Amino acid sequence: MTNGQMTEKKADSEPKFERSCCPITNTLDILGDKWTLLVIRDLVLGKKRYRELISSPEKIASNILANRLKRLEVCGLVTRQAYQQNPSRYEYVLTRKGEDLRPVLEAMSRWGQEHYPGTMIFSKL
Repeated sequence: MTNGQMTEKKADSEPKFERSCCPITNTLDILGDKWTLLVIRDLVLGKKRYRELISSPEKIASNILANRLKRLEVCGLVTRQAYQQNPSRYEYVLTRKGEDLRPVLEAMSRWGQEHYPGTMIFSKL
């Protein structure tokens, strides 16, 4: 390892560290963009279908939502389950790894409420 980076993948279940072995860096590599945590928030709040996710008030673009859902699936935070065959339609469900983000979202929600009065705490988080 040089500069905290792994040079090869140990096993299929163990990710290769691209930039750093710092857990915050690796978390941000998955969750650190403008949209990903909002998609996870909506899944925590019970949305499952693409149409429900695209209707969030933040107005995520369709191509960005599709990209984030694919990335969350690849990272093991979401599973995609078919609910209709023709045409193919899917529901997105948080895995245990994805559900483990619930307390993170709760903490962020509390922090935002404290520092940005008038914002809304999502009671289902």
